[in-house]
Amino acid sequence: SIWIYFQMKEEMHMNYNDIRNEIPISEKVLLTIEEAAAYSNIGLNTIRYLLNMPRCRFVFKVGRRKLVKRREFEKYLLEEIEVYKLYPLSRTF
Repeated sequence: SIWIYFQMKEEMHMNYNDIRNEIPISEKVLLTIEEAAAYSNIGLNTIRYLLNMPRCRFVFKVGRRKLVKRREFEKYLLEEIEVYKLYPLSRTF
């Protein structure tokens, strides 16, 4: 019956989410914006801003959805840290 179909579909969806949440972020190939923010301690809006940059090399588009390529994102962060060490910003508060 239709009720059994929807119940099975709901159980499959729950199992998929359980499996997806069990995988540590450090082992995932692609991250959601929320995962990338938690992983890097960078705000959601900043992650979105970076993903919208024209030549962003760590964005992976699936339809309208944007995911983060974890390894490319890590490389980008390390490069930015190196640049910051060479050219520290002067802070005025």
